[in-house]
Amino acid sequence: MKIWEKGIPVDAKIEQFTIGQDRELDLYLAKFDVLASKAQANMLAQVGLLTSEENQQLQQGLTELADQVEAGTFTIEDEFEDVHSKIESYLTEKFGDAGKKIHTARSRNDQVLTAIQLFFKDYTERAAAKIVQLAEVMLQKAEVHKADLLPGYTHFQAAMPSSFGLWFSAYAEHLLLDLALFEAAHTVADQNPLGSGAGFGSSFPINRQQTMQELGFGNMAVSSVGAQMLRGKTEKTLAFALAGCAATLAKMSYDLVLYNSQDLAFVELPAAFTTGSSIMPHKKNPDVFELIRARCNALQALPNTITLTISNLPSGYHRDFQILKELLFEPMTQFLDILDIVLFALPRLRIKPNLLAQDKYDGVFSVENINQLIQTGTPFREAYQQVGRAVNEGSYVPHKEFQTSHLGSVHNLGLEEIEAKLARVRQGSRVLGGEQ
Repeated sequence: MKIWEKGIPVDAKIEQFTIGQDRELDLYLAKFDVLASKAQANMLAQVGLLTSEENQQLQQGLTELADQVEAGTFTIEDEFEDVHSKIESYLTEKFGDAGKKIHTARSRNDQVLTAIQLFFKDYTERAAAKIVQLAEVMLQKAEVHKADLLPGYTHFQAAMPSSFGLWFSAYAEHLLLDLALFEAAHTVADQNPLGSGAGFGSSFPINRQQTMQELGFGNMAVSSVGAQMLRGKTEKTLAFALAGCAATLAKMSYDLVLYNSQDLAFVELPAAFTTGSSIMPHKKNPDVFELIRARCNALQALPNTITLTISNLPSGYHRDFQILKELLFEPMTQFLDILDIVLFALPRLRIKPNLLAQDKYDGVFSVENINQLIQTGTPFREAYQQVGRAVNEGSYVPHKEFQTSHLGSVHNLGLEEIEAKLARVRQGSRVLGGEQ
């Protein structure tokens, strides 16, 4: 069954190509298409396009389908083109004319778009909750390890004293910045397109405010033309959010791959979290963070891929948009899996103590030697040159006792300030259930 069926046969090869992966990918949308169809039926009954009895039948059938989706038994058989035709066929088979009426004042264009908007809105809320959870873990680790020093690096060279408290809190703060991208994606997804039809509205006296409220949308995509233009914009905005957070997680993973190496040995993964070599029995490879890095690097290509797919399309619906499901749905699932594995692995990461006691890191204290000279009245440039000569001549003796005081430094991490940022994000973010 096709909901656009007119009795004109379509070549089987053309049909297979145009359907593509819709049957598999539309399973992501089934829950949300059912929700939108429930709202559509209620609205049609309210404006007199369905009888009360017909609406009750449709609500019953749609609830049955929702239960199938929840139980994992909902399927889209080969005779159906997509989730939308499967749902309409189910309702028609059970209730006859009532099922045939569900599509009144609706096009597949706004039907698909509404399900996608709801799916992305729900997804951004789930992803944002996990990102907040990860930021909280980072802040907890920062507190526990605030006194554990490690060498900070620039140019892959040991540079100055840092700490694990400073490292963990840095990533916590950047995850909060990444949340701003998910807030933007949620805002774009939180627009009700139902009722825009094929992009030009309907002559029926439908009530779009009713469906907006029933579906929990915060806003109406008012213009029917503009509502259809959400297709592609919503996907691209979400892709930027995924890419932004993926960049943060890729950088963190690269740090941990380096820190776990024998040469640095700053951290240690439990043996059960590592893999071995087929010929080198001593190896304990941090594959988990290498794979996170690789998957996150792939996610960063998504905005460009989506942009190229829909580049220069005019307004209105185009079948090009179908490809966006293939490009985005599986990476969305991968991103949630990445967050889950980071949340599982990071709390079990072991931190090595007393790293800066090693002689090879004496050089990271050279700036403290300069600061000591400055405090005795030596101008910075002369102090810098004196310490530089001592380093080159081999007479340098590190001044390892130091204390920082400014906000965001080794001995003043500002964890309370970052926690206050997190609290403000929670309170003001709609993607986290707050009120702006």
